[in-house]
Formats: sequence, C-alpha cells, structure tokens
Amino acid sequence: MKKTKKILALALAGMMAASALAGCSKTGGKEETTAATASQTQAQETKAPETKEEKAESSQESGDGGWEYKEATLSLLIDNNVSLDGLDAVCKLAREKLGITIEIEYKVDDSVLKTRLASGEMTDLLVYNSGALLGALNPSEYFMDLSNESFVDKYDDTYKASVTVDGVVYGVPFASTQAGAVMYYKPIYEKLGLEVPHTWEDFLANCEAVKAAGETAYISCTAKKSMTQVLFLGDHYNVTAENPDFVSAFEKGEAKYATDPAALKSWKKYEDVLPYLQEGHTATTYDEACDMLADGQGAHWICLTQALSNIYSLYGEETVNNIGVFGVPGDDPDNHGLTVWMPNSLYGSLNSEKKDDILRFMEFYISDEALNAYAGAILPDGPYCIKGYSLPDNSYDAVKNDMQAYFDAGKTAVAMEFETAVKGANCSVTTQSLISGLTTGDAAAADYDEDCKLQAVQLGLDWK
Repeated sequence: MKKTKKILALALAGMMAASALAGCSKTGGKEETTAATASQTQAQETKAPETKEEKAESSQESGDGGWEYKEATLSLLIDNNVSLDGLDAVCKLAREKLGITIEIEYKVDDSVLKTRLASGEMTDLLVYNSGALLGALNPSEYFMDLSNESFVDKYDDTYKASVTVDGVVYGVPFASTQAGAVMYYKPIYEKLGLEVPHTWEDFLANCEAVKAAGETAYISCTAKKSMTQVLFLGDHYNVTAENPDFVSAFEKGEAKYATDPAALKSWKKYEDVLPYLQEGHTATTYDEACDMLADGQGAHWICLTQALSNIYSLYGEETVNNIGVFGVPGDDPDNHGLTVWMPNSLYGSLNSEKKDDILRFMEFYISDEALNAYAGAILPDGPYCIKGYSLPDNSYDAVKNDMQAYFDAGKTAVAMEFETAVKGANCSVTTQSLISGLTTGDAAAADYDEDCKLQAVQLGLDWK
C-alpha cells in the first residue's frame, strides 16, 4: 500500500509540475502560452470586452477591498526548482482584480543574477532569499525601499528583521514559514499519558517513557545527510535565548560553538538522543522516516516541518493531523521557543519604470484574499509572516494550532543561517557522524568551528 501511495503521489507531483500556468506567463526558454491559457483566452474573446471602468466597478462589487484596476505587465525572476502553484493562484487573482499580468523568467544561478543586477537588466520583481544572503547582494543598490509602505506594518517582527538591511526594509514574504522542530506522534503521547515537554530534560524523560513502553522514541533519517543538521540548527532559539550576543560575536570570530556553553549544548544533544534511535537508522531515508512517523512507528522526529506536506500527500488529512509540533526544548520552561526558517521574499527592482505597479502587486500579494488563494493551492508548512492573518480551516493542525501559538506568543527566532553568511560547508557531514555515534559533541563542535573559520576567511572576515 505504501508503495502504491508513493507512486500515486509522485505521479500527481509530475502532473502538477507539467500543468499549465494560467495566471502567470513564462519566458526564458519556457513556453509563454500554455494550452490552458490559450483556452481561457479563447473563452474571453467570445465575450464583449469590459472597459477598465467596468472592470474596476466589478472589482469593487466583489468585496475585495476596492483594489485599483490598471492594466500592467511585470516580469518576475525565480529559481526553476520552486513550486509555482501558490504563485500561480495569486497571479490569477492579480490579473482579475488589479489588471496585472506576471511574466515569469527562470534563474539559472546566482552568478547570472548578480550579472543582471550589475548591468541594470533586472526583472521588475525578484524572488530571492531572506536573511544574510540578501545583505550580501548590497540591496540598497538594486532593490526598492519598502520601509514607508503601510503594508510593512503587517509583518511579523521576526520576518521583518530578516528583510531589513541597515534599517531599510526590502522584501515581501513569498510563501509561508517552516520550522526546525520536534514532530511527534500524538496517539503515542495519548496512550502513554505524556505532555508536550518544555525543557530538554523533560523531552528526554518522554523518550525514556516511550522506550520503556517498547516503542521507538526518536526517529532519525541518518541516510539523508542534510536532515541530520536539524537538531543542531533547530536549537538556535535556545542558544540566543541564553546568549543574545552569540551571533554577532560568532561572526567576528569572538565566540565559538566549542567554548560557548549555550552553543555547545546543541552538539551535546546528539549524544543525549543516541539511546533512543531506531534500529538501522543509519540506512533510514527521508521517505522512510516520513512513513515511520505517519504509521506511529516512532514518537519523535526532529526535522523541517515541510515533512508535513510529504506526509499529507501520501496519507491524507487524518494521518497528518495525528502529528503535532513543538520547538526543540531548552533549559527554561518559561521560554520554550521555535526556530523558524523564513520564506524567500519578493523584491522590487530599483531600476524598474513600473514601481507603482510593483507596490500594487506587493500590497495585494499579502492581502487575506491572496494569502487564502496561495494556501488553497499549497497548504502551508508553517504560519505566514503576516500579523492578524488566520490560517485556513483545512491547514494542518500542527501548523494552525501548535506552530501558530509560538508566533502569537512572540517566541520565535530565525535559524542561524538567516543571521550570518558564516556556515560551515561540512555541517551535514559533522552532524551525520555525530548522530551515527562516530564522534562526540565536543569534537563535533570544535570541527564545526574550524569549518566555519574557512568560510569566514573566504568571506573576508577577520577570524582568529
């Protein structure tokens, strides 16, 4: 049954990837007009064309907030490996409500992007990283300053900080967040009478109780090297809670994971979970870990919450709602937070001659109507970065109940990689060795510091 479901899910994914984009046209070597677009165009041509005044009146009558209707075409550059389903849904609405058509071009790599920025041949809009990588692009030279736009007041503070460079706000959230967190199987918790732990000590006590009951307490997809990082990366909220100056000191080479007590704990936690891993975890793949959690073959899995959508696609709503989420616990039960991965962002080109249209699209993009359309196409793996927005009723329980509570309480922090470009290239190698029991937390922390030093030197930082 699992294999059948997986094949079906992959087939559906292939169909979705191949499906026509009706709201966004595509350029840059891709088909500009799809069969669906052509069909819609043909249907539209059989009706008498509306005047702009009629369209504006119709827009206001629809109860969408009276968006200004003015026909315009904006070009947008995006990575070719990003799902466009949500963007397509918003594009359709923008074309209907605003008169704005989005033409999509695909970015091959960052070197091409930097060349286009430097030459002034940039698209009107760009989808790109939030956080440290944004700062590395010198955004003041290339992107529109959004600081005084009223829609920026809607941003979650954590997100706003991730698109702010030298006090200037540049971005609009492209999608929902996700988190590096503990996903847990709620039926096991209910059967054993366990409660969500708010300290690492209590988390280990829960693991012990699960193990004593003959169940697997901790799932690790050790064969998926990149995912072994998430325990370390997802513990960042606790590092900065204990030492708020750690990031700035680390970037200067003044603080190290091996010597900072709060930071060292992130590496020692791998040693703590070793007694609770499933048998044969070194060969367990990401897909197999999804299966294990969905089937209740383990109580906990520390992973990126994008796995919720994988599980939903294979098993459906009932199964995915058996899974809860809580932040990697620290030592303070009153400060249990969540480490968040911010979405990519939309940026407006400073050289564009269509700045007013860019701002109209950006404001619309984070309206409730547009967010509902996006979420209707792709269920979110975490809350949106917009204050006051209510997630759709069919959102995963783990997102709308568990994760949203951290956002509402202001207990979120971005992952380290959003705060500094210094990240060791061999991080996943180190964490894979650690979760495999081949090294110790102390040794892994020291290795990672040396790995980061190499990166810092390449970035031109004066590290000791």
